[in-house]
Amino acid sequence: MNPRHRHKHRRAPAHSDEPMMDINTTPLIDVMLVLLIMLIITIPVQLDAVKLNLPIGVPPPLQSPPPAVVRVDVGADSLVRWNGEPLPSPADLAQRMEDLARQPEPPELHLRPDADADYAVVAKVMATAQRTGLTKVGIVGSEQFAP
Repeated sequence: MNPRHRHKHRRAPAHSDEPMMDINTTPLIDVMLVLLIMLIITIPVQLDAVKLNLPIGVPPPLQSPPPAVVRVDVGADSLVRWNGEPLPSPADLAQRMEDLARQPEPPELHLRPDADADYAVVAKVMATAQRTGLTKVGIVGSEQFAP
């Protein structure tokens, strides 16, 4: 046998019952190339530019007026005060809250309980605000309760 032809012709292994362990990568490469070409074709080319006339300078900041605030204080003596004015009865508090809720733009209600105030009084004020339909209610002054 000619030594030049020895490497050209490969014979099947002597044990042809064994599975072939090499993966044929040619179809995989063909599929990847087709997908790459499809991706390149489907990506839109950004040749068109949109020209915008943008304003020059910084616009002034929008200044909205601060919201109206009604302060309700519950003192250590459990007396309820409306903007500093003592309220003699819970009915007066309910009437004032109903008047606030009827306004087209009801103000914020800031509830400030004293650390020594009776919890039941504070809870009644919050329940009255909820019952009358006030939605902008906040409890302020909680820094006094920090340990």
